[in-house]
Amino acid sequence: MNARFGPAGTCNDFLAAGNKSSLQLPGFLSDLGLNAFEWQCGHGVNINEKNALAFSELAHAADIQVSVHSPYYISLSGTDETKRLKSLDYLLQSARAVRLLGGRRVVVHSGSASKISRSKAMELAEDTLTKTIALLDSEGYDDIVLCPETMGKVNQLGTVEEVCRLCQIDERMVPCIDFGHVNAMTAGSLKTSSDYAALLDTIENLLGYDRLKIMHVHFSKIAYTEKGGEQRHLTFEDTDFGPFFEPLAEECAKRNLTPVFICESAGSQSRNAVYMMQCFDSLGKSAG
Repeated sequence: MNARFGPAGTCNDFLAAGNKSSLQLPGFLSDLGLNAFEWQCGHGVNINEKNALAFSELAHAADIQVSVHSPYYISLSGTDETKRLKSLDYLLQSARAVRLLGGRRVVVHSGSASKISRSKAMELAEDTLTKTIALLDSEGYDDIVLCPETMGKVNQLGTVEEVCRLCQIDERMVPCIDFGHVNAMTAGSLKTSSDYAALLDTIENLLGYDRLKIMHVHFSKIAYTEKGGEQRHLTFEDTDFGPFFEPLAEECAKRNLTPVFICESAGSQSRNAVYMMQCFDSLGKSAG
């Protein structure tokens, strides 16, 4: 198994080329040499079954691995139990969508800790995900992989340690490590290879090498404030904010890791994903 690279959603270059249908995406990505794509359901799971199945066939033919980002309004740690338990249905909808699209991984935001203690937020999030796993099993979606995501704002649940703890609920779960979010929440802590090495060591210590090896990765540069964390996504051309991909690629190559790398740059995500792939490939060849 090799590392995979692709964008989150459609990029400016795709639209500028005159493409209008999602069914044109697999060919567009394949022409760039990319082999992953994250379908965005942030504002709700609204996928036409016929189109989804057609997309699945095209993606499979182009060897593109599809994941789905579940709705942003999912509240794993919500204090209103009625609203919190609606998250189970939203994740079931996301599981159905990713299967139609030919994928298995569903990324989910870890929750909020703005009005309650982080320990209480973790307790609620763990309960929600435990119930979700049971629901997916009962509905025949036991092959779907939930990927709790590290978050970028200080008042959100989702540090690396918290995400790994959520993944300990079930061994099929895989962490979604958003390095831009981690960097934003920690006011720019990811600078050197040793910074990335320490983060990867934490994941391995908490979840083991097998899950570290196949982790789901989101990567982009993100503007942030020291007090609040994440503000907005940037492109790789920005020089004021990090993180930078090169030291992460170096550490992943050293450890023989094969993640799915999803680029979330603002508008240039496909172009930047190509850079990430080329950077990773060159380091792999150098190591070989």
